[in-house]
Order: sequence, then C-alpha cells, then structure tokens
Amino acid sequence: MSAPAYRLTPGGLTLSLRVTPNAGADRLEGTELRDDGSVVLRVRVAAVADKGRANAAVIALLARSLGVPKASVRLLAGDTARLKRVAVDGDGPALAARLAALLG
Repeated sequence: MSAPAYRLTPGGLTLSLRVTPNAGADRLEGTELRDDGSVVLRVRVAAVADKGRANAAVIALLARSLGVPKASVRLLAGDTARLKRVAVDGDGPALAARLAALLG
C-alpha cells in the first residue's frame, strides 16, 4: 500500500474505514486500496446497520482492539455510509504500532 489507513493527529489518530455490517463476526480484515488511491481499513461487524447499531459495534471493536476506552473512539464522518472516518484519542504512534501489530 502506498499509505496507511490512518493519519496521526496531535490527540491520537484518524482512521479511514470501510465497514461491512451484518457480517458473521466482528473483525478487522486488513487494508484495502480504493480506486481513488485512498487506503481504508476493512472492518466487519455482526450488528445490522439500523439505528446506529453497526456504528456502535465498530466503535466497540476498535476500542477493544486498540486497548482504549470506548469513549476514546468517536465517529467523525460517515454515520450512514460504509466509508467512515473515526478518531481515536491517545498516543498516536503507540496506537499506530498496535494497529500494525494487529494487521500483521
């Protein structure tokens, strides 16, 4: 990939996601290069995309995976779309290293 699916910020990092709701299980699937050249983290959640359930599942999965409280993960864009941006508060380089370790 030409770039990571995240951007370091002064307060942590911002992740670009492609979310698939109603999947068999909650999991991070790796990165994907989009047709426009952007890179996103593929995320699958078992929750359905109804009344914010899938967004809540994404936030819970990211918090659990990155070892931060759910309150440290917030949706920035894409409330009703598959492509989302989320902010994760914390030590940006440490969060990026944790994400890299999770994705192998």
